[in-house]
Amino acid sequence: MGNFRTLKSYFIRHRWRLIGGLATLLVVDGLQLIIPQVIRWTIDDLTRGGIVRDDLIKYGVYIAGIALLIGFFRYFWRLMILGTARRIEEALRNRLFSHLQTLSLSFFQETKTGDLMAHATNDIDAVRMAVGMGLVAITDALVLGASSIVFMILIDPRLTLFAIIPMPLIALVTTRFSRLVHYRFEDIQASFSRLTERVRESLAGIRVVKAFVQEEKEKEKLGHIGEEYVGKNLRLIKVWGMFFPLIMLLANLGTVIVLWLGGRETIGGTITVGDFVAFMTYLGILTWPMMALGWVVNLIQRGSASMGRINKILNTQAEIADLPSVRPISKLEGKIEFRDLTFSYKAGLPPALKGINFEVNPGEFVAIVGRTGTGKTTLCNLIPRLFSPSSGRLFLDGREIHAISLKALRGNIGYVPQDTFLFSSTIRENMAFGNPQASEEGIAKAARIAQIDEDIRSFPMGIETVIGERGVTLSGGQKQRIAIARAILLNPQIMILDDALSSVDTQTEEKIWKGLREILEGKTRIVVSHRFSSIKEADKIIVLDDGEIKEMGDHASLLSMGGVYAEIYRRQQIEEELDRENRRVSIHAR
Repeated sequence: MGNFRTLKSYFIRHRWRLIGGLATLLVVDGLQLIIPQVIRWTIDDLTRGGIVRDDLIKYGVYIAGIALLIGFFRYFWRLMILGTARRIEEALRNRLFSHLQTLSLSFFQETKTGDLMAHATNDIDAVRMAVGMGLVAITDALVLGASSIVFMILIDPRLTLFAIIPMPLIALVTTRFSRLVHYRFEDIQASFSRLTERVRESLAGIRVVKAFVQEEKEKEKLGHIGEEYVGKNLRLIKVWGMFFPLIMLLANLGTVIVLWLGGRETIGGTITVGDFVAFMTYLGILTWPMMALGWVVNLIQRGSASMGRINKILNTQAEIADLPSVRPISKLEGKIEFRDLTFSYKAGLPPALKGINFEVNPGEFVAIVGRTGTGKTTLCNLIPRLFSPSSGRLFLDGREIHAISLKALRGNIGYVPQDTFLFSSTIRENMAFGNPQASEEGIAKAARIAQIDEDIRSFPMGIETVIGERGVTLSGGQKQRIAIARAILLNPQIMILDDALSSVDTQTEEKIWKGLREILEGKTRIVVSHRFSSIKEADKIIVLDDGEIKEMGDHASLLSMGGVYAEIYRRQQIEEELDRENRRVSIHAR
């Protein structure tokens, strides 16, 4: 039950609804306990022969009135208790989602999206059932069970003692089965997470699946995981399938005992026929609490297992967060300084960056080049604190980066990552994602600078066109240009472009750079590019190799060194010349 402590604040917040719901539930339970008494009076009057038609009508009206009251109050306890369970479900889901937004990128690198989806759906649904129907069932089990036994004792204490003989056995069986239910449900939830992730990954990569004709293979993979999920559910069903019949068997043993002993007492005149019927009715009512006890165990154990999985995420602390000592800053000047910085993605892995030392002055244009996998993107990710350095220090405007709030830091940085991500909403919403208050004029200007304005006009709904998931309906170049427009609308003091024009042709690239130079004049620019035409004008070019800075300088000085930069430059020149020659041959052949 300790797993449910997380929900304490929600119970306090909705305490009056829950109290009202429990009060009306108790009224319903009390009314149900009156009906056997009315039946008892009716049968005793019938056996004595002193009853007339009007008396039968009177007793019938009593039962009908009680039934109406039960229906009336049952509506309200469902509204208040089950409604509160839905409100707690919503609050918990919102809390989980909000917490996930605060976690660092390293968490998402180590956690599958399918697992998180399972937590946000299946696990929270299990918690809702435990909070709602679990509370109802346990109240019924305690109130109806205890009250039924009290009424049975009032009728015949000795007969009651024999009737409840199976109850200790029921408690023992329930305890044993509850442990099995808990562990097996945890296995089911873990299997459901794997199933969700498999479906998500397969659908997200549907174009790759079709391109490589792997539809049947994907079905086979999902089939194996689906079989595992069904198998784990069947393991739980086997336990649950034995539990209910066993509970009913033990409960019916009490009925057999009462029929034998109670029937003899009725024949002997120790109790009346009405007493016997009422006793049997209370015993029947007692059967539901016994069954409810098993249902409560199932709901609570499922909810506890799910709440434990959710708590594990809620207790995960963000590796990157604001320190208490951070000071509010409205605007950065754009000076960046790396001091002997080293970074590794995980302990035990080789460092992605080693001993990085360089400065970027406000308004400078700095380019970062190097072979694939040399740490260029990693270096860019450190500036907005998407990751924290393993050792060394990083300064912005003379302040250590940890002393600047994340909101102020990232609000001053326009970042276009290598892997462009667009949401499945309109082009306008994607462009204005970081600045929802952007004016129509500002959006149009950003689109024009990013050279996406003509493409937008060609779409059926223009800027209101809804793009597919992750921008699937757009070309790579269109996605990159929308992402550039999104960064421009932030009007950032620092602009980071991580190979952001790799899918754009050279002519369009030149136009984009011309527009960017105008609006980014006096602002710090950090550009990662494999095209030397984009970085020739850089004030400073940093050459990375194997996570280390091998060379640093402007274009001319680096070429004169004849080192890594010169080698990469010459290789690109040869590749471009071969490409031009191939195009000439192709045109001549036509």
